[in-house]
Amino acid sequence: MAHTPFPDAVREHAGRSRGALLVALVGSGIGPSLSPALHEREAERAGLPYRYRRIDLDEWGLPPEAVGDVVAVTRDAGYRGLNITHPCKQEVLAHLDGLSADAEALGAVNTVVFTDGRAVGHNTDWSGFTRGLAEGMPGVRLDSVVLLGAGGAGAAVAHGLLTQGAGTVRIFDLDRHRGEDLEASLAARFGGGRATAGHGDDQLARAVHAADGLVHATPTGMAAHPGLPLPADLLRPDLWVADVVYRPLDTELVTTAAAAGCRVLDGGRMAVFQAAEAFRLFTGTEPDTGRMLRHFDVLARDPGQESDVR
Repeated sequence: MAHTPFPDAVREHAGRSRGALLVALVGSGIGPSLSPALHEREAERAGLPYRYRRIDLDEWGLPPEAVGDVVAVTRDAGYRGLNITHPCKQEVLAHLDGLSADAEALGAVNTVVFTDGRAVGHNTDWSGFTRGLAEGMPGVRLDSVVLLGAGGAGAAVAHGLLTQGAGTVRIFDLDRHRGEDLEASLAARFGGGRATAGHGDDQLARAVHAADGLVHATPTGMAAHPGLPLPADLLRPDLWVADVVYRPLDTELVTTAAAAGCRVLDGGRMAVFQAAEAFRLFTGTEPDTGRMLRHFDVLARDPGQESDVR
């Protein structure tokens, strides 16, 4: 992409932003992310000097394994922290000096805070999801939930669902071993039988047929990964459906489920609530989540539009 080597570009950006609190989002294909605008506008309203940049591994030609180098370079350049997204939420674990209790339990990190030269990982995805579900679809039944995806976001969703009292969570992932690993991790925390990994189309169809709800936590539906994560004919009116993808908000899953009569929840609330908690970790300032939700609504309609949300 750029002629300037990545470490030099990071240092140059830090030099141009002296006096500001520096944060970055690290992942692949993150150009459409609304996180920079969401964070910076909340910081502006709070009177904080704050700069949030994107570090897109694809644009720099870097593999997910390079996240360790990104952590080291940004820490040395004086950044306050990083948000971590697909596909690095688990890859980053080996490159941190410590983990919060939630991040250690989940085995996934979406927020890294640099303090006294140490890189400490946190997970705000699970609390962002549970708050979004509680506020966006209050009162839904949680006796049986199907979860699509056992990566970093899926692990956070499963933890959140079981913490909120879900009876059983049935996990499906294209990587069979990853699903089984998540099942074992959840059994250690919540007891055997609360979460089980399924495999194949037939098991998925049976699980969805018996479920109260479905949560989707894979990249499918993102702008760069369009499509449906399961056959449309599995959707039925008495099944609630939640998607963690928020760019676009109206994923093919959300629109197809709504057309089938399902109660649906897009990924917007999770995106805002996890961002609000990350903002608090970076700044030590409590954000106004209501204002962030209103600003997010403006951005989601038109990412280039200036918001006068107060």
